[in-house]
Amino acid sequence: MRIRLGIDLGGTKTEIVALDGAGKVVLRRRRPTPGPYAGIVDAMAALVEEAERELGARGTVGVGIPGSISPATGLVRNANTQALNGQALDRDLAAALGREVRVMNDANCLAMSEAADGAGAGFPVVFAVILGTGCGGGIIVHGRPLDGLNRVAGEWGHTPLPWMRPEELPGTTCWCGRPNCLETYLSGPGLACDTDGPGHRDASRLEDRAATGDAAARAGLERHADRLARALASLVNVLDPDVIVLGGGVSNLPRLYEQVPRLMAPWIFGDAKAVNLRRARHGDSSGVFGAARLWDHG
Repeated sequence: MRIRLGIDLGGTKTEIVALDGAGKVVLRRRRPTPGPYAGIVDAMAALVEEAERELGARGTVGVGIPGSISPATGLVRNANTQALNGQALDRDLAAALGREVRVMNDANCLAMSEAADGAGAGFPVVFAVILGTGCGGGIIVHGRPLDGLNRVAGEWGHTPLPWMRPEELPGTTCWCGRPNCLETYLSGPGLACDTDGPGHRDASRLEDRAATGDAAARAGLERHADRLARALASLVNVLDPDVIVLGGGVSNLPRLYEQVPRLMAPWIFGDAKAVNLRRARHGDSSGVFGAARLWDHG
């Protein structure tokens, strides 16, 4: 049996999936992500070895991470799971498994999955967004990921919030050291902090609170939708993708798909204001499915 193994390395969970030659899921596991770097590598290697032992087959291995491999140093940079930064993750995991592995940004993996057989299937240019613990983006052009010269294509979460309103100034500082990154506003922790104050990181109940009349929750969600609209409009003005797919926990807010396209319109440059905004079909598993597909193209 030909299998493709994908690993999605998140801040709190690590997931592995095995796809057969037809793209059918034949195995799936989730475990908490350990803290130290060595533990992360060991945990991923163990997941692969256990999966292959259970399936009786050896597969290709792709990994999605909340960062990217620097073409200059070969080391992970810009990961919000900061234990990865400065580490040769692809080489270390390859050594542990005795074979080459492919590592790519998790938003690119989300985009790969959704462009292949998800909400972006059949569209020439797909922009996929992760709105979760962090905030990122990935670009697929005619079925292939656009990685870029510096391998930072789609790093939308670390661009500044556009067209800032007076009440938003002077803004915030991101963990990366730069001012007003989208991640600080649009991620789940960013939304929770903006709504309930510093130290709050869980936005999962805001929709329920707003529905029962919580004014702070309602205002926080409205600010978030407005900021997401401005951020996506600036992306449309540069890339103008055929479809924008939202993934990650925050993408489960139903109001986004009603409000955001309308709120984007004033910021889109041009007379046509068409916006094709969709929720990821594979939910929070899009990243792991995309990681398994990293060997689909040569």
